Amino acid sequence: MILVVDFGSQTAHLIGRRLRQIGVATEYTNPEEALTLIKQQNPKGIIFSGGPNDISHDASLSIDKKVLALGIPLLGICYGWQLIAHLLGGNVKHSKKEYGPEEIIFKKQTNIFKLPKKKFSAIMSHGDTVTKLPKGFVAVGQTKHVAYAAVANKKAKIFGVQFHPEAQHTEYGTDLLTNFVLLCKENLQPILLDPQKIINEIKQKVGKQKVICAVSGGVDSSVAAFLIGKAIGNNLIPVYVDSGLMREGTDKRVKYIFTKLIKADLVIVDARKRFLKALAGITDPEQKRKTIGKLYVDIFQEEAAKHKDVAFLGQGTIYSDVIESKGSKHASHIKSHHNVGGLPKEMQLELLEPNRTYYKDEVRELGRLAGLPEDIVMQQPWPGPGQAVNIMGEVTRERLAQVMQADQIVVEEMQKAGLYENVFECFAIMTGAMSTAVKGDHRVYAEVVAIRAYDSLDIMTAEWTRIPYDVLARMSSRIVNEVPNISRVVYDITTKPPATMRWE
Repeated sequence: MILVVDFGSQTAHLIGRRLRQIGVATEYTNPEEALTLIKQQNPKGIIFSGGPNDISHDASLSIDKKVLALGIPLLGICYGWQLIAHLLGGNVKHSKKEYGPEEIIFKKQTNIFKLPKKKFSAIMSHGDTVTKLPKGFVAVGQTKHVAYAAVANKKAKIFGVQFHPEAQHTEYGTDLLTNFVLLCKENLQPILLDPQKIINEIKQKVGKQKVICAVSGGVDSSVAAFLIGKAIGNNLIPVYVDSGLMREGTDKRVKYIFTKLIKADLVIVDARKRFLKALAGITDPEQKRKTIGKLYVDIFQEEAAKHKDVAFLGQGTIYSDVIESKGSKHASHIKSHHNVGGLPKEMQLELLEPNRTYYKDEVRELGRLAGLPEDIVMQQPWPGPGQAVNIMGEVTRERLAQVMQADQIVVEEMQKAGLYENVFECFAIMTGAMSTAVKGDHRVYAEVVAIRAYDSLDIMTAEWTRIPYDVLARMSSRIVNEVPNISRVVYDITTKPPATMRWE
């Protein structure tokens, strides 16, 4: 077993996910409990995750220094490496910030750093860096700003990296983690996803009670409902709340899934007026998400009251929702997902979330293994708050109509170009920014629309899509000509990190 000490990184649980892919079991612990757990379980290796803390701050998160002297192979990632350096007498200071992909160059390829290439792109997300190495450490790799981007203390079996090998967009990151696992003398045994195990767990938990399941036609909720339905049969009550915030055609997809693929008594609730009324005057993104989350739950509880023996609310929550909503003890709060941080405390139903510990690509595979068709598991994701989080500022009837039309144009042009199936997600955004335009020789001062398209595997990191210029040109021309009161179109070319997928 490899023990991961979670210092609150957004990608901390990606480490365990990558190790599962390699074929190694993992456990997680908080730094306060790490030494006790290590003595109890004697792991073959230890990994310190990254985190949002600042080593130079007096209240920064630390760990018992005895952990470093146990002789167990240790890998520190980002903050984890900075903490190791700090505890062993090195220096850590504020530095040139690096967010997103940076080229790392290895001058030595030894131990866990024997990788296919000496130069490759790695994901960075830090504002501090180690400026003086502790005794016994040697520099192995560097970026143009960071001298000690990869280091090794071969004798102590301690290694540090400033980048994130667990991130999908770090080239050879999995190779590095594999090398560390092999150094730990772990036996590699494939750890496979098992939907039947999840189904059995749902059966045991739910028994003969009923489940109101929130469905949106998207990947996550469809997989969750499919697994719950296989476990409890007719006791599944799928509820689609038509908030008016979903993409065009969503209602048809929901009906198809829950009449053709999953035999269940689908309930459709027309709540478009309720959502617009609830969102009126709200401009703060967090308040917007929490308002949406509360209204969804209110409606689900109203539906639950119409049935006997309903005890659970099924949701398609996945791990990226959880971690961005501050899902671990030392994580930073990024945004409240409507199905996590947006849920009201007084909720009467118990949550049932089969996908909660899995990432997007794992959820797709679970659905595939359980029997869902490819067009369902591979469809583009869509957030529960829908277009509300694609509208910066207040959600009004007019702006909602604008973003719906602009978004449909983006989808249509991507489909015409044969690109839609090749991107993780693409959509339009009402930016709230205003600019001057000239239409028919008249001055127009109107809103700017942004287009966002990106490629990702698990939503934790993403690279913006290189859409051909002619496709972008057609999108821009159509949006400014067909969508009322739009002045211009811009294209978002920001990676994650530092940007999140959505603007809100």
